[in-house]
Amino acid sequence: MTTLSMLIAGERRSATGGATFERRNPLDGSIATVAPAATPADAVAAVDAAAQAFPAWSQTGPGERRALLLKAVHALEARADAFVQAMAAETGASAMWAGFNVHLAAGLLTEAAALTTQIGGEVIPSDVPGSLAMGVRQAAGVVLGIAPWNAPVILGVRAIATPLACGNTVVLKGSELCPRTHALIVEALNEAGLPPGVLNFVTNAPADAGAVVEAMVAHPAVRRVNFTGSTRVGRIIAQTCAKYLKPAVLELGGKAPLVVLDDADIDAAVNAAAFGAFANSGQICMSTERIVVDAAIADAFAAKFAAKAQSLPLGDPREGPVVLGSVVDQSTVARCNALIDDALAKGARLLCGSRADSTLMPATVLDHVTPAMRIYREESFGPVKAIVRVNGVEEAVATANDNEFGLSSAVFGRDIARAWNVARRIEAGICHVNGPTVHDEAQMPFGGVKASGYGRFGGKAGVEAFTELRWITVQTTPRHYPF
Repeated sequence: MTTLSMLIAGERRSATGGATFERRNPLDGSIATVAPAATPADAVAAVDAAAQAFPAWSQTGPGERRALLLKAVHALEARADAFVQAMAAETGASAMWAGFNVHLAAGLLTEAAALTTQIGGEVIPSDVPGSLAMGVRQAAGVVLGIAPWNAPVILGVRAIATPLACGNTVVLKGSELCPRTHALIVEALNEAGLPPGVLNFVTNAPADAGAVVEAMVAHPAVRRVNFTGSTRVGRIIAQTCAKYLKPAVLELGGKAPLVVLDDADIDAAVNAAAFGAFANSGQICMSTERIVVDAAIADAFAAKFAAKAQSLPLGDPREGPVVLGSVVDQSTVARCNALIDDALAKGARLLCGSRADSTLMPATVLDHVTPAMRIYREESFGPVKAIVRVNGVEEAVATANDNEFGLSSAVFGRDIARAWNVARRIEAGICHVNGPTVHDEAQMPFGGVKASGYGRFGGKAGVEAFTELRWITVQTTPRHYPF
């Protein structure tokens, strides 16, 4: 068991009155972490500290900001074993998934360090004689980052890295399901030498989340909010941000389709689908949720995919290497079991896996899924996946788009031009031709459309999201006025 503190203005703090909450291991119910249960007043104190640190940090040179972020890379990587232990204890994640999280999060910090000298602007031609007109990007102010539990190191770092690189100060609200994991990120950046107040960290009990978040969004110093999580909660965040006129970047739920055309390399498609479907037990926003397969090759694909899924090792991640560890809680088990029952009752065929009675859920594949079944549209966010059979390209595109979500997607086909044109027609912020739906790189514009959110993280898109674009002019010659 680990007992945490918050970090406000460079100091470790408890919540007002010493209030705490517990995060329990999803497998055995043991206490994994005891964390401060912040009040709205504690949250406001964190924003106040960030606001006080903003003037100096925003004027810190890009070279110094870059050097600190690069130091944080090494401090983060040095905690790899601690991340593995924390993720296994708090969310049941496998060591493989935790290691991947640390690797990609280090890349996010490295890319953010490189961005410090890429925050530029442009000279814009003016109709006023002698007017030097510029579009200038400047740090926005305090950024509130709200990160989830499922890819906690990647998404925790993503919530803070580019905002810091742009000269903003940050408050990170840790997830109630993995406060220790998120605290390790803050420890790494604090060890790198960030000045007090530049990065602050608060944790809250689940019941207090709404009040704590609204107190921070309402604070005049908060100028940007970024949230990664469910569409249900994202709608609440969006409404709160709209109430206070705060710009937000929202990366929400997904129901990623992987389209397998009739000329696809079946083995390549199977390998990509298995990785995309079952990495972290399917608990990734980009997880392959719908495998849309042309009927001409569906039998061959389904047989190979089911065999691959059955071969994936499942077990307690604290006891040895596995691909599928524990899912995050029993509510995931109940949701996935209900989806399986509904699909089978309506004519789906179970190719492998089964209902589960614990958070150790096997890779489960349902074939002949139709729009009448809940799993056709609802996000499983677990290791239960649907194969939908279609006839031809037009039906494949229509099926891929027959959903409220639009985050990631993929298309497999040997005719690259045809696959590319299918990719262009899929309504998603991300599409990979002959690659898995689960794919992220720090420099890429990451985000979705429809109910998967709006705004983009990553690279230049991230700079645009976390800076203010200002129009500044300098009159270099005498100006004529009409009166």
